[in-house]
Amino acid sequence: MTVETVDPAPAFPSLTTPRLRLRELTPDDTPEVFEIHSDAEGMRWFGSDLLTRSEQALGLIETFAAWRKMPNPGTRWGIERKENGHLIGTCGLFKWNRAWRSCTIGYELARSAWGVGYMREALVAMLQWGFDNMALNRVEALIHPENQRSRRTVARLGFAFEGRMREAGFWNGETQDLELHALLMRDWPPGRLG
Repeated sequence: MTVETVDPAPAFPSLTTPRLRLRELTPDDTPEVFEIHSDAEGMRWFGSDLLTRSEQALGLIETFAAWRKMPNPGTRWGIERKENGHLIGTCGLFKWNRAWRSCTIGYELARSAWGVGYMREALVAMLQWGFDNMALNRVEALIHPENQRSRRTVARLGFAFEGRMREAGFWNGETQDLELHALLMRDWPPGRLG
């Protein structure tokens, strides 16, 4: 049996939730992306060094856009509040292995938007799109062991802890252990996400 998958490159898939709009990042988002990615506390566990110049934020936006043209493509959404159009973070599916029906997720949120369920809301929409359009069976998240917020977020979405990867990451001049968490399609019953 052949599984049909959608090529993510032709048209950017905008998504909506009750409070959020997930949309393509543009150069106009450079100030907000810089603000998020230059916040030392907010980006403590993100997995890359802090941005120090706004040009780096524009480069990051261009990198996310280029993901869609890679051999193992990805899609990175800007997360904005519907009420005011303010960009509060990003989330994405990347390292898509079509043959293995798997990919990895990544995300970050401005500290001013923490604690009210925005990321969970965005990830539900993004994961549903991935399962529906990419024929995914497995989605992985690599999370720093001390990142309690992120660990709780993925656990609430049905991700299972699968193990610790020693010194798998490197940022802020140090090697970092990461935990592997994974979600299987069979563990994704949208009805349980209340």
